[in-house]
Amino acid sequence: MKPTATLLAGIALLAGCGEPVSTNTADFQPRAAETQSFGAEVSQQLAALRRVTASFHDFKTGSAAGWSTQITPCMTDPGGAGGMGFHYGNTGLIDGTASVEKPQLLLYEPEQNGRLRLVAVEYIIPYTFHARAAAPPVLFGQQFAQVDAFQLWGLHAWVWKDNPSGIFAPWNPQVNCANASATLSMSH
Repeated sequence: MKPTATLLAGIALLAGCGEPVSTNTADFQPRAAETQSFGAEVSQQLAALRRVTASFHDFKTGSAAGWSTQITPCMTDPGGAGGMGFHYGNTGLIDGTASVEKPQLLLYEPEQNGRLRLVAVEYIIPYTFHARAAAPPVLFGQQFAQVDAFQLWGLHAWVWKDNPSGIFAPWNPQVNCANASATLSMSH
């Protein structure tokens, strides 16, 4: 079952050049702080996510691999919780499932030099696939949050930019849209 045009239009409301690909093998290893906070299994899953998304620091590589649909302009929270950046989606993955190595969205922060920096991923499951009234989906041992504005469940993973609010928090106070030409200010 594929998302409807209406759903994609709603997701579109939600939501160049890139950085060099990380060659630091430490990026692909479980991190001690993550192991301590979430356990070995989740730490290994986060390391796997970093491995499969490392090449997407180069925006063109991510786009060529299917994350080519701009879902949102650069997003910031009007309440001051931070930003998310631009959301680029692989619409073929919006199928009601959540797999560690197949995030539906890549989040990019615009930099002063005009480049886009990969900062996070987001997993989304539309309510049409997993009803709002049902128990939340779970990935990394974390429950997805209801995003009623877009009729979907969402879970962020800030694997490429530290987030003082937490690796799975929706907003990152260290992300901003100051260098974006188009922004969307909304609560999530």
